[in-house]
Amino acid sequence: MSWRVRSATMADLDALVGLAALTGGGFTNLPQDREALARRLAWSDASFARADAETPQDELYILLLENAETGQIGGTGMVFSRIGAQWPFYSYKLGALSQTSKELGRTLRMQFLSLTTDHDGASEVGGLFLHPDLRTGGLGRLLARSRYLFIAQHRARFGAKLLAELRGVMDDGGNSPFWDALGRQFFGMSFPEADAFNAAHGNQFIADLMPKHPIYTALLPESARAVIGQPHPTGRAALAMLQAEGFVYDNYVDIFDGGPTVTARTDDVRTVRESRSAPLLAAPAVAGPAALVACGQLQAFRAALATVTAQDAGVAIDAAAATALGAAPGEVIRHAPC
Repeated sequence: MSWRVRSATMADLDALVGLAALTGGGFTNLPQDREALARRLAWSDASFARADAETPQDELYILLLENAETGQIGGTGMVFSRIGAQWPFYSYKLGALSQTSKELGRTLRMQFLSLTTDHDGASEVGGLFLHPDLRTGGLGRLLARSRYLFIAQHRARFGAKLLAELRGVMDDGGNSPFWDALGRQFFGMSFPEADAFNAAHGNQFIADLMPKHPIYTALLPESARAVIGQPHPTGRAALAMLQAEGFVYDNYVDIFDGGPTVTARTDDVRTVRESRSAPLLAAPAVAGPAALVACGQLQAFRAALATVTAQDAGVAIDAAAATALGAAPGEVIRHAPC
């Protein structure tokens, strides 16, 4: 396969801008704003450049799907090492309260939304976007799972908990029923305006203006209640991949569009848990099971799909994968079953 995943550099800004233009909006981690994307790439560059890492810091790592033969950029994925470090990471927690009236002989169970910062200190995988023309052949799975190999390869840089936010339901005009019913009442902004402001300036304005008391969902219109915890239709495949890795939905939703937040213990994520490291053997593999493979540290990180044969002395991979990785015999390869 000629496709591989590599770390991003500032030279990839034009490609990242092109991908952002295809998202249709609502991707907080991939804003349709060249200056904001340039700042993210600079942040990622600085994160890759930090050699010492004993604890998670406020860092971002941007990975790109690249055709190793043509240089075409086909997608992006991101890993945040510690959220809530610069400003609080807000979520809504969907809870329930039961109340009984003996006089009426009725018990009501009411759902409510509470503003929380329960996920501060966790790591996050996000910014996953694949070019619409490439959404077949397993490239999305390669791009998504390469983030977990990166985490396994640099484990000390990431927290004990890993989360992912999925884009919520929006209409054809890019507006969110959830935001229109709730957030707009307090901020006087449309969803696209609030999303763009958050991408450029952070979400401190949420702390400044959002009500601190629980909000009963029964007071919201049905159009808003129906989308709480629901992913955008284009995000259902991403949710399925996250669930296959062991992520679960625990009633946390995004404060802007009501999309689901899923979490997992980092060491229990399937790709992290099942990955192994071994030196690359000189003789290429000609047959064997398919696997996800990676090599290199930080800026030199590369990942690809490969045919893999594990032996006592090390691991053999097919010649095309070794070329895509730029891996030489003796280099340590991390691999995980497909």
